[in-house]
Amino acid sequence: MDIKYHIPDFMRHFRLNLTLAEYMKNNPHKFREGVKIGSVYGSFPNMTWNGGRFFMGNADPRIMREIIKQFNQRDIPCRFTMTNPVLTPEQLTDPLCNAILKAADNGLNEVIVYSPMLEDYIREKFPKMAVTSSTCKQIEDFDELCAEMEKDYSLVVLDYNFNNNFDVLEKLPHKEKAELLINACCDPACKRRGEHYRSIGRSHIALTEHMMKKKPGEYSPESFDCVCMKKHLYQTVDSPLHISPEAIYEKYLPMGYCNFKIEGRSVPDVNVLENYVYYMAKPEYRDEVRLEILLFLTNKNKYFM
Repeated sequence: MDIKYHIPDFMRHFRLNLTLAEYMKNNPHKFREGVKIGSVYGSFPNMTWNGGRFFMGNADPRIMREIIKQFNQRDIPCRFTMTNPVLTPEQLTDPLCNAILKAADNGLNEVIVYSPMLEDYIREKFPKMAVTSSTCKQIEDFDELCAEMEKDYSLVVLDYNFNNNFDVLEKLPHKEKAELLINACCDPACKRRGEHYRSIGRSHIALTEHMMKKKPGEYSPESFDCVCMKKHLYQTVDSPLHISPEAIYEKYLPMGYCNFKIEGRSVPDVNVLENYVYYMAKPEYRDEVRLEILLFLTNKNKYFM
């Protein structure tokens, strides 16, 4: 059975992820059995529908199309994080979001959703896009989760509080549709998580209004202090939410789970790379894989973003 890793972010970590894909193709013996890139998730800057992480900046439409093309040429879906939890019908007509999804609606790319309203809109307007149910829904009730697994989703990203709840994981139907967030930086049962998602969502809507009205000065998103978002891999391995690579092979894969999400959209390339090496590379090749990818990325003094 293939182990599919869903990795961050097709724009912010573009060079890293493309380098990883090529390196895996050329050096399969250095990676664990069955490992493949299931998708690269994320968004482009200033997308009102985006959620989970705030992303402001500039991107030429030609560059955005080329990014999608480069991953798709390697049979890797770009999966759009359209999980803003505070959208209203007014935002459905957002020209940037509609244009990007139209360009990506080719039968390979995908979308992650939170809002039922936006989900219905995307299914109608962009019918070729596979739809994933977001972990931002924070579904913690077992019966509700089972009902979610029965819906027409390609994948359901589980709430990370289920990560090591084997009573639930053993009984969950359609395990092949479940996706587990394996390197969660958040605290278990965080009470601020939902409000953090809403703050990011409000900030994206306000950013769009700021740009449309051409207000002077650079937009500043809502302030929301969260030290967890700055953690690196080795500050999370002792968390009760953590899933180790050994556990994937010894526990989760035998149960039927084969989709695993690595988070890291807003952290430096070097942090994300360490997660890739930890989860995907064979232990005896980790140092070599890390060094060779770093050497490629730092060629001609192009250091990490």
